[in-house]
Amino acid sequence: MRAFNGPDDTTWGVEVQNPGASNAVVVFRHPDGQTGRFDRYAWYISRGSESQNVTGRLNKRAVLDSLGDADLQRLFRRSMPVSTDRSPATDIG
Repeated sequence: MRAFNGPDDTTWGVEVQNPGASNAVVVFRHPDGQTGRFDRYAWYISRGSESQNVTGRLNKRAVLDSLGDADLQRLFRRSMPVSTDRSPATDIG
């Protein structure tokens, strides 16, 4: 996981999940760490030669390492909430 400072100076954790032949999900983890309801995600699309191989998979670490600050800013601006439930967490015990 890698750190990213959002536009409001919130420090998000960034990870790559579900790599395919030409895409992967970039997840921005909210620092509260208690729930995932503030997490965000965006699609990373690769245009490299590996995208022509439908049986291939992108390497999560390589994708994360290839993303510069400008790339993360662009992906964050286009990101969507993982969850639309913004209600306070409840104890269902």
